[in-house]
This record gives sequence, C-alpha cells and structure tokens, in this order.
Amino acid sequence: MRYNHNVDTYKTFYLKNKDRLFAYLMRLTGDYPLSSDTMQESFTRLLLRYGPNEQSAALLFKIARNAVMDNVRKTSRYRCAEDEPQDDGMDPEKMVIVRETYKKVLKAMQQLEKTERDILSLVVSSNLSYREIADIVGISEANVRVKIHRARINLKKYLPSGDDDP
Repeated sequence: MRYNHNVDTYKTFYLKNKDRLFAYLMRLTGDYPLSSDTMQESFTRLLLRYGPNEQSAALLFKIARNAVMDNVRKTSRYRCAEDEPQDDGMDPEKMVIVRETYKKVLKAMQQLEKTERDILSLVVSSNLSYREIADIVGISEANVRVKIHRARINLKKYLPSGDDDP
C-alpha cells in the first residue's frame, strides 16, 4: 500500500475545522443530529468535488450552509435542539450551568430572523473574515457588519437577563 501525503493534509484540515463547523451548524439549526450529519456531508462533498488538496474553510462553510438550506427547503422548518454539548470532564455543577446556558442561547438564536441567525452563526463559529462571510451569503461586507450588529442586539432581546452573547 502506497502512503499518500494528501490524506494526512486533509486529516489535519478536518481536525482543524470540524469543531468550528459543527458549532456553526448547531447555532444555525439548533439540531444536534442534523448538524452532525451535515458536518460529515460537507466534508465529504468538499473531498469528492474538489479533492484532498482543497482546504478552504470558506468553501467548506459555504457547502455546509447550502446543505442546511437544502434541508430547510425539504422540511420547511428548523427543528429544536434536543441534544446538548458533551461533558469534557468539568465538574457536574459547572456542566449543568453550561448546558442550561447553551440551551438558552440556542433557543434565542432560533428566535432570530433566518439571515441574522446565519450570519451571526458564521461569525461566532467559523473564524472567517467578514469578506469571506459576505462572499458566502452573497451580500456586501458592509451589509454583513450591519446585520451582525442588528443580530447581536436582537439576540440580547431574546436572552433572559444575565446571559451574555454566545
């Protein structure tokens, strides 16, 4: 069996981006199983369509966003989150607080208008530049900045007092 350097390179790209992509998808959909499936599907689509040498995070997020939009068109609605973040070894009391905060933020995110939720999820989860986000969603960089500002203001309205931005 011949060793392929591209496999290691793609594996590194996957490990670097999988958590950020999953976080974006969870904020966008509020649905753990859908987010997990869409994350895997997005990496698969990127690999099959562009090969192991294509390592653009912006392209990966665009593929994921399009996959979610395809699913939304099929189901005509977003589903609520049932699953929670996994325990990473923190003490039980702190984990309960994290889970409750996570649920509140996801619930508040679902109250946002679809475009606001999409853009805010990209900003919080992807580490992409505003220019890259503008390219993904098809609007100007200035419009991205305005929509982010408005989304954060609206999100604060939906969060119970005492909770911070995601």
